[in-house]
Amino acid sequence: MRLIICCLLFISFLFSCQKNNEPEWAGLKIPTNFPAPVQKIEDLNITKAGFELGRKLFYDPLLSKDNTISCGSCHNQGSGFTHHGHDVSHGINDLLGRRNALPVQNLLWQNSFFWDGGVAHIDLISINPIQNPVEMDETLPNVLNKLRLHKEYPLMFENAFGDTTINSTRFLQAMTQFMALLVSADSKYDLAIRGEGPSLSPEEKEGKALFDKHCASCHSGELFSDFSFRNNGMFPNQQMDRGRYEISLLPNDIGKFKVPSLRNIAKTAPYMHNGSLNSLEDVLNHYTTGISASPTLDSNLMVHNKPGLQINLEQQKKIILFLHTLTDEKFLRKQEFSEQ
Repeated sequence: MRLIICCLLFISFLFSCQKNNEPEWAGLKIPTNFPAPVQKIEDLNITKAGFELGRKLFYDPLLSKDNTISCGSCHNQGSGFTHHGHDVSHGINDLLGRRNALPVQNLLWQNSFFWDGGVAHIDLISINPIQNPVEMDETLPNVLNKLRLHKEYPLMFENAFGDTTINSTRFLQAMTQFMALLVSADSKYDLAIRGEGPSLSPEEKEGKALFDKHCASCHSGELFSDFSFRNNGMFPNQQMDRGRYEISLLPNDIGKFKVPSLRNIAKTAPYMHNGSLNSLEDVLNHYTTGISASPTLDSNLMVHNKPGLQINLEQQKKIILFLHTLTDEKFLRKQEFSEQ
């Protein structure tokens, strides 16, 4: 009898350990300080096999025309899944795009994607870079054929979806299962807000107060963006890139681009849609003295009928100090998100 009880206790212990250490892909965990996701989680059907398939696809250059460029080429984990140090992305044959690579993080809380918002559903994100002639320059049918002939992918698709059929729906869903779990929510700021770590320092709190006063009208909430489209005064590039206007064709959208999240912002330089600003100091300088006036300039950037926010150098330093608290080192180093 004693032996049976010991065995039952041991089994219970093993089950408890397995449950407490349940991998993140077994069920998406919404950070308690985050709002409800915009994308429908119930439609994603995230599984371990689907996540692993999506991760392999994300880092596979086979998705490009010449088999040299992967999604991970322009979205590096250590840089918040951006192309750190590159003003615009480099595609096949070292061709240059027009825009800076946005971070791949917290996508479930966004209702549109890319700088111009040209994609509205998370499952359709991957099509854009694959078919862009200066990025991967490939077609989805060609990608699917490559995957069908690959020695590993048919079995991986079977593990993820039940049989070896490889089609566009399954391919895009697998990519989504990986990207949807790229959730960054464990920065110093998050841990302090949730009471799971040390509080922000007095200087960081001052920076947060200044940020709330001068920046939060656009970079609002726990995602540090309202994900709207605004003209932030980066006028020099408007002649070649009109932003949201290229999707909406509304004159009032000329020069407007999506407000990016500021999470991991200290790791994602250079900044702005054209990658023209190399440091956070440059960004704050732009918003105080570098804004170019234009008919669609965001009204929040006009102070006393003049473009530019009134933030002195000492205040700028405190804001930047706060922005560094948004760096999520766990996210940037997490093995499950890296190339395997």
